Amino acid sequence: MSIVLVTGSAGLIGAETVRFFAGEGFDVVGIDNDMRRVLFGDDASTAWSRERLQAEVTKYEHVDGDIRDPDLLEAVVGRKGRAICAVVHTAAQPSHDWAARDPQTDFGINANGTLNLLEATRRHCPDAAFVFTSTNKVYGDTPNLLPLVEEETRWEVRADHPFAAHGIDESMSIDRSLHSLFGASKLAADVLVQEYGRYFGLKTACFRGGCLTGPGHSGAMLHGFLAYLAKCAVTGQPYTVLGYGGKQVRDNIHSWDLVNAFWHFVRSPRAGAVYNIGGGRHANCSMLEAISVCERLTGRPMNWSYRDQARTGDHIWWISDVRRFQSDYPQWRYRYDIEAILAEVVDSQVRRFGSVGE
Repeated sequence: MSIVLVTGSAGLIGAETVRFFAGEGFDVVGIDNDMRRVLFGDDASTAWSRERLQAEVTKYEHVDGDIRDPDLLEAVVGRKGRAICAVVHTAAQPSHDWAARDPQTDFGINANGTLNLLEATRRHCPDAAFVFTSTNKVYGDTPNLLPLVEEETRWEVRADHPFAAHGIDESMSIDRSLHSLFGASKLAADVLVQEYGRYFGLKTACFRGGCLTGPGHSGAMLHGFLAYLAKCAVTGQPYTVLGYGGKQVRDNIHSWDLVNAFWHFVRSPRAGAVYNIGGGRHANCSMLEAISVCERLTGRPMNWSYRDQARTGDHIWWISDVRRFQSDYPQWRYRYDIEAILAEVVDSQVRRFGSVGE
């Protein structure tokens, strides 16, 4: 029996992971406690996703638990032991703004929870591949020091800069920058995951994601850029763009494309690997460009406004250079570009919430 353990299994990436690996024939054990509802309110609850997983995925076993509880992880991982061939860690507190409200909870989930899971893995299934969903926020606001040029609908890095063609690679420093407390807690976890690979020899990888998105996202005001934008587009709720003229650029990777990258790593894992992962030059957009696509897909103007106050430490321009991962796993390919991503996300919001006038 081969088991994949997934934390945050009802969330966007967790649920995609459950379905993907179950579809490949693995038994999947998921740990989730709908913390997203606690963090962001009832509209962000992932209960609907958990219910769908339990109804639709026959190889799925759900554990209602909190990764901050080392005894729970010890019991779950210890019970399955070496039958666990992969651990995919997607559970997190994902918002910079929320982290500043309650730093101890943020650090407890992101850093201590990751340490608990690494220790349980080291003791009970040390040969398992360990995938950590990290973030580009480990680089802090260093990307904002790049030479940027303002264009009509977006900021872009100057054409003669080394990052212009393919995006930001892993050589960017994580030091001497403003991280936000969220970025600091995720960085602590990121370094722990690397260290358990280098020091203890676990087969670990940190996937430093850009914007992770897809139809399974429970988007909220404080987290879930495209899902929340699409929700506002289809329901008529007001949306506020914060700073940079609405021209800040994000690369966006569909949850399926990201989990497919996890799959390639799990099949041939390495110790202490670090990868920038995102939509890259293949799938990216500015806020203004995303609003324009949403308006085209829904056939009506969005109810949005602008506030000239950017979030502290927010990136003006981020595009991931994914060539290190592609070099190690050359069979991996994107399935979704930005148009396909937004079409799916808008459609999912219509199915969940209806649309204006319905």
